[in-house]
Amino acid sequence: MDTVKKEIERLKKEKNAVILAHYYVNDEVQEIADYIGDSYYLAKLAKTVDAKTIVFCGVSFMGESAKILNPEKTILMPDMSADCPMAHMAEAEKIQEMREMYDDLAVVCYINSTAELKCLSDVCVTSSNAVKIVKSLPNKNIFFIPDENLGRYVAEQVPEKNVILNDGFCHVHISVTADNVKAIKEKYPNALVLAHPECKNEVLALADYIGSTSGIIDYASKSDNTEFIICTESGVGYKLREQNPDKKFYFAGTKHFCPNMKLNTLEKVLRVLETGENAVEVSEEKRRNSLAPLDRMLELGK
Repeated sequence: MDTVKKEIERLKKEKNAVILAHYYVNDEVQEIADYIGDSYYLAKLAKTVDAKTIVFCGVSFMGESAKILNPEKTILMPDMSADCPMAHMAEAEKIQEMREMYDDLAVVCYINSTAELKCLSDVCVTSSNAVKIVKSLPNKNIFFIPDENLGRYVAEQVPEKNVILNDGFCHVHISVTADNVKAIKEKYPNALVLAHPECKNEVLALADYIGSTSGIIDYASKSDNTEFIICTESGVGYKLREQNPDKKFYFAGTKHFCPNMKLNTLEKVLRVLETGENAVEVSEEKRRNSLAPLDRMLELGK
């Protein structure tokens, strides 16, 4: 394994490449990454790194977003089959139907979505900036795609808007139930519950803190508490443990493991650096149409 890591380091320098990794990928991949973050941080970062090649350890919509924001850079995915089912969970027909129903509708698209869905949207958001951006929009009516749970959370935070929900979900976050959380809380009564807004309402109702993946890490790191029940994907444990070696973290849910994120391995990172394969391609028309809502997100999210 050390040989693989050394070769990755050598090729990174030789090819002027950086490795970006999402918090949900395997620990050993996060270890060799130049930058680790959530989707918002990595989307912003992709615009500022000066490397010619970006190896994006995540799922397909992330590599796609990086290419849309940086058409001149080479974006390599360690595994092209690493996809996010939720990223596809909205339909063009439904979006059109909503636009016809409401005059002043804004289609707000979670960044965890395909370029096709971004093309049909007015602005993108992440879990860390969704409330801020929806609040700032002039539109009264908001169709929030694709994740229903994040949409519901936003609706509760911005009651002055009419937020219309879409039937989409993250299979990891909906695996967490109130019963899971209560059972762990019984064992560890002093543990604080930290939940991602992609979780169901019944879970958010039990949370001491609700926020993005990076928000959860920050909260746990700054808190004087030493025990936490974590309601999100287990990959975040790497950074939580690294920053807080004296604290305990208990993961809720029966499927707090994203098999797509785990398709990113050291061997696959090395292979794409060696061969240049798995380069992300986005047509110019699709890039232009999906860039507008991404740019608007970066502007409104400042």
